[in-house]
Amino acid sequence: MIMHMGSSIDGRIVPSQWPQEMTAALTAIYERLHQQMNGDAWLVGRVTIAEFAKGDPRPAEAVEALPRTSCKAPGASEGPYAVAVDQGAKLQMNIDAINGDPILMILPKTAPDNHLAELRRDGISYIFAGRQEIDLALALEHLRADFGIERLLLEGGGSINGSFLSAGLIDEISLLILPVADGGRNMPMTFDRAPAPAKPLSLVSVEQLEGDIVHLRYRAR
Repeated sequence: MIMHMGSSIDGRIVPSQWPQEMTAALTAIYERLHQQMNGDAWLVGRVTIAEFAKGDPRPAEAVEALPRTSCKAPGASEGPYAVAVDQGAKLQMNIDAINGDPILMILPKTAPDNHLAELRRDGISYIFAGRQEIDLALALEHLRADFGIERLLLEGGGSINGSFLSAGLIDEISLLILPVADGGRNMPMTFDRAPAPAKPLSLVSVEQLEGDIVHLRYRAR
């Protein structure tokens, strides 16, 4: 698992107050590196994936009890996949892919049948990892076994990044630092999690890119 993120020099990840030209430069570099990393999938949290939803919610009603086993949608034969963790099993996307990447949801086994019926109707794949709480390590096992995902890009936000960090599941970090100081209070950061022992890293490389953006690469110890 490679966490790939961009931030201000003080770790903020919401660009609403940043200079537009800097944000555009960061986006271009970020996407270029995303492609070069050649991941089998990219993974985000509920808030981030919800930004891609289309239209109004269209609830479905299940006509039968559905098994709590992995479901691969007909149009999701191969990746890269757009993976999201949906602890509440409430995301309503109304689309089956993001920029051509098939959507794949990670759910708890308590997800209601009606929600599973909606995902199936919309052509969204899903797996189960844990009964009530998402078990991230188990989720990675299912992503590999059921969908062939060997190389996964973790791309935020801060809460999901923090969860994987706490679970010790991040192997590498690819961090782009934009030359801007944010300082906004109570703003999402690269890692947002409850107080816990810090995770030591080993620096792999430092590269200065266009627009004075710095690319840092670390490996988990």
